[in-house]
Amino acid sequence: VVACALGWACWKTYVGRPEMDVPRQAAMTALGDGLFKAEHIEDALSVREADLAMKRRIGGHPEPMLVGQANLADTYNLLGRYEDAVRIERDVYSGRLKLHGEEHKGTLTAASNYATSLIFVKRFEESKSLLRKTIPVARRILEESDETALRVRWSYALALYMDTSATLGDLREAEATLEDTERIARRVLGGAHPFTAHNERTVRNLREVLR
Repeated sequence: VVACALGWACWKTYVGRPEMDVPRQAAMTALGDGLFKAEHIEDALSVREADLAMKRRIGGHPEPMLVGQANLADTYNLLGRYEDAVRIERDVYSGRLKLHGEEHKGTLTAASNYATSLIFVKRFEESKSLLRKTIPVARRILEESDETALRVRWSYALALYMDTSATLGDLREAEATLEDTERIARRVLGGAHPFTAHNERTVRNLREVLR
């Protein structure tokens, strides 16, 4: 709620400035983020679509564009517009690869997000293929306890578990992966962290399937 109020305050302060003005651009991003965090998702969608359109008009460095695209994809996912999210996440991942290469934390995050969106549209093999390439890179450049490394492995376990053609071996591999990520997340992030709690719920659901 506070983030949302501050986002509106930023926007009202800088809205009269030209589009090229950096504080005005930042204010629109802050407004979209605030609306999203306050769960005004439809309003956040309108702002984030306008924000991305503005970034495309202005041009410049690709980093702000990639951030705007990722924010919009998050919004589409929450609204159940999974195909739209997949399309954008694919572009973000491709953009990160071109900008930073595969051995960059931003690229790994984009890969995890794209893979998770692929799961939502039941493109499990594509998701697993991408994550099998991503996990070794994450292990090479990140600490085991890094949240991005944990999320990449969680996404892979989810792809294994959610696939309707999963074998018992796939489910056991998913269970072992989730148990390991839960153990690390609890130690590093704490039991109250959203990722830890989400991981625990996924483990419980998977165990029900195994039973």
